[in-house]
Amino acid sequence: MSVRNLTNNRDIHNENSIAESEHSFYSSNEQSRQNSSSEPAIDQHIRGSRNPFLGSEEFNDDYIIPSKDDERQEANEYSSSSSVNYNNDPNSDTSLLINEKNSPERNGRRMSDYKGYYAKNNLTSTNNFNNYNNNEYNNNIISGSNDNSFASHLQPPDKNLPSHPSSNNMSTFSNNSLIKSPPPFDRYPLVGTRHISMAQSQSQNLINEKKRANMTGSSSSAHDSSLSSTNLYMSEQDFSPFGGYPASFFPLTLDEKEDDDYIHNPNAEEEAKLDKRRFVEDFKHMDRRSFLGLLGILILFMAGIFIFIVLPAITFSGVVYHHEHTHTGNSAGFSHSNTTSKLLTEYQYPQLAAIRTALVDPDTPDSAKTREAKDGSKWELVFSDEFNAEGRTFYDGDDQFWTAPDIHYDATKDLEWYSPDAVTTTNGTLKLRMDAFKNHDLYYRSGMVQSWNKLCFTEGALEVSANLPNYGRVTGLWPGMWTMGNLGRPGYLASTQGVWPYSYESCDAGITPNQSSPDGLSYLPGQKLSVCTCDSEDHPNQGVGRGAPEIDILEGEADTILGVGVASQSLQIAPFDIWYMPDYDFIEVYNFTTTTMNTYAGGPFQQAISAISTLNITWYQFGEEAGYFQKYAIEYLNDDDDGYIRWFVGETPTFTLYATSLHPNGNIDWRRISKEPMSAILNLGISNNWAYIDWQYIFFPVTMSIDYVRLYQPKGSTSITCDPDDYPTYDYIQSHLNAYYNANLTSWEQAGYTFPKNILTGSCSSSKFSLS
Repeated sequence: MSVRNLTNNRDIHNENSIAESEHSFYSSNEQSRQNSSSEPAIDQHIRGSRNPFLGSEEFNDDYIIPSKDDERQEANEYSSSSSVNYNNDPNSDTSLLINEKNSPERNGRRMSDYKGYYAKNNLTSTNNFNNYNNNEYNNNIISGSNDNSFASHLQPPDKNLPSHPSSNNMSTFSNNSLIKSPPPFDRYPLVGTRHISMAQSQSQNLINEKKRANMTGSSSSAHDSSLSSTNLYMSEQDFSPFGGYPASFFPLTLDEKEDDDYIHNPNAEEEAKLDKRRFVEDFKHMDRRSFLGLLGILILFMAGIFIFIVLPAITFSGVVYHHEHTHTGNSAGFSHSNTTSKLLTEYQYPQLAAIRTALVDPDTPDSAKTREAKDGSKWELVFSDEFNAEGRTFYDGDDQFWTAPDIHYDATKDLEWYSPDAVTTTNGTLKLRMDAFKNHDLYYRSGMVQSWNKLCFTEGALEVSANLPNYGRVTGLWPGMWTMGNLGRPGYLASTQGVWPYSYESCDAGITPNQSSPDGLSYLPGQKLSVCTCDSEDHPNQGVGRGAPEIDILEGEADTILGVGVASQSLQIAPFDIWYMPDYDFIEVYNFTTTTMNTYAGGPFQQAISAISTLNITWYQFGEEAGYFQKYAIEYLNDDDDGYIRWFVGETPTFTLYATSLHPNGNIDWRRISKEPMSAILNLGISNNWAYIDWQYIFFPVTMSIDYVRLYQPKGSTSITCDPDDYPTYDYIQSHLNAYYNANLTSWEQAGYTFPKNILTGSCSSSKFSLS
């Protein structure tokens, strides 16, 4: 079997053999030119045409076809100056090259060289182009072009070149007619219609080419036939991906199939037919293992339907019961008997680690188990949270004691959205983080936790250790630690309307809207749950004045003149004194160098008995030597005569408000220190209603850190429920859930409820209270 050499480089091993090959090759070309000396002149148009395949910067002089005299002269000069041996050794590479040139076919197969650019472009005017190209090629060789030392392998076989076409034939010659677009590549040839090898298909293509040439006329036919035997550039090659390169010399027929041919050469029609019945075919040819697997899947599917659909349906409908029943013989057939469950095991299953079984945090040190009260007595620790568990979350239902609401605090027109995402525990502290994060059409996000309806207290001392956010000398943020009666839920305006911040037990002008004053003293709607509510009206415990007063442990701001932080500590209450002024004779301030009474005493929504105290800037988040924690606390008793509220910064009390300070004034009676169950609230806000916001010095994100919360109460007076017997709240809240769980509602009426009537303003009576 002969081997195809695509490059025509015959492994020439020395310079002598190279020279011999070149000499014999050029002598053959010279003889061909002599034999064709009688051919007519080439049309001047053809000689002067530019080679269409040359680039814009390529030299084009070789494209001009020389005259016959010039060709002979140059050939003789080359022959005389050459010292190459012209003896043809049949065993030499040169002899092999000449034999190949004189024999276009070998062993019954067509021989052709690699075509380069012209083989990639299928030529239409093959005869004209071949003649034209041969003359150009001869011109390059004869003119002594040495662009390639082995240029001889590009010369066509040494046959007599045909005469140039006549001027009539060349009159229709066009450069554009020399090039034809390659045929579209057939990636998936039809297997069923090809039964011959690619080599045979190539021979058939040559025959078809000759037939097309014969149809062009006798003169051109003769001319084309003379070219077809010498034109190595026109022979078609099969560059199919299913053959070799070229595929014509790999006579593997497409009928010779392999096991994976359907993967490499799929039959689209057969695949489409098979897809239509694929399930049936797969099922028919399923083996035992596949059948058992399918059967198992069906059994699991049916069992799932029975367990999750059928069984719940029949048990819910009462068709079957899992406990004993007795037959009564009635039309129903069965009646249920009272049975008791059996104790299956004495084993005590452990609680989840996240659930605390004691109100006092196990991490609370023993030294903090008691606190000295104002009278010198020791109050006991009844609740504490050290926040030492890492990664606690406070979404609704996550925690036993705290909830982080997902609301906008519209009561104070805050600029932030309170989100549970901003609250967590880390490094033994509770973190309330505020950052410039746009959400719910607000540009800031922060955190709040509240113990509403989970943990409340009546009387006692609430102590909170905190590190305040940002710099101590920068104003704008609103950190808060405060308490409020459980009948109002912080941030839910429908629940607080008519109860915040009332703490009143009389039936007079104090319970009326605007407090019966036309001068704008009060914008409140009146006390909703007054002591004189009529019978059959909506009231948690008729005959008792109810409300939701507020006691602020700390509301933080800054004094920009002194360059220090400031803590505002206050009682917010209603109804109001005239000009919101209590009796300051019953208010005690302990150190006027650090604490003074607040010039702000209230407004149309609340009366505030408030004092402000300066804070060390090291108790803040940022600044030199910053990062320290400080504790803030309130201590109060709600006795009508001896009651008081005392505020602390650290271990030092700042001021004390005595119950007698809230005595009757004008047309209102006593305001009482809260007897309501009070919930605790911790939050970090920002609002234009609080203080000037120095935006350029607030470095977001800022964090308020809480180290612990501890609650102390007098011995024998422990009350940490949100639903005490004398001031219940649970049933009332359950009857008005819409107001307590929908933060978008801003009024009691929007929630679908009405204010109860009272005997002062309504035509009704009360069995629990009398005006006389």
